[in-house]
Amino acid sequence: MGVPTLGCHCAVCESTDARDNRTRASLLLAYGGRNVVIDTTPDFRFQALRARMDRLDGVLYTHAHADHILGLDDVRPFNLKQDVAVPAYGAPETLAVLRRQFGYIFDGGPVESTLPSIELHVIDGPFELFGAKIVPVPALHGPQPVLGFRFGSAAYLTDFLRVPESSKALLEDLDDFILDALRHRPHPMHSNVEQSLELVRELKPKRAWFTHICHDLGHAETDAQLPENVRLAYDGLQFEVRL
Repeated sequence: MGVPTLGCHCAVCESTDARDNRTRASLLLAYGGRNVVIDTTPDFRFQALRARMDRLDGVLYTHAHADHILGLDDVRPFNLKQDVAVPAYGAPETLAVLRRQFGYIFDGGPVESTLPSIELHVIDGPFELFGAKIVPVPALHGPQPVLGFRFGSAAYLTDFLRVPESSKALLEDLDDFILDALRHRPHPMHSNVEQSLELVRELKPKRAWFTHICHDLGHAETDAQLPENVRLAYDGLQFEVRL
């Protein structure tokens, strides 16, 4: 829902710590003059402006929930500037939702104005994107399958409750692991702080960053309780990874 959460006046929603002001979970991977984003959230326009993105070269989709896809139309300015379609990658069920949710983009009907130009590509295994190897990491968001992604020494895995053993093998020897940790209390669809800490202990990345955080977790207070190599992510966080 983002923080501050609409209609809420809790301590975190009214915090003056800028790190407690959270847009919906997403990631920008910038390399070789290319920009690839993971998910186009409802906040995508603001996130792209804040990151001073001058181009967009690709989108990776984890799944098709509203907080991960509804910024898709804001790809359009990059189409106009670059005069090229933007490739978007996702599981078949994710792409099916995109086609339905954004039928005006994909149904081929007559139009009276510009539309986003998107080329949909099914993810069916590891693939190369502008020279970087992208490894999909299947997980379960409650009963729903979702994808995380490994790229070089880092991985991004949000909106999951359970990680199959076969996927854990794809998450070994990480420098940076960005993963879901919604809150302390259990949730039927998301990993909580304690469950994510257990996964970090098992996989042993050098650093872990918790994301997809709701207003239950104040940044400074929660960070103070975490192991030294685990921190809450925050909007605008940047670090280098080895591709």
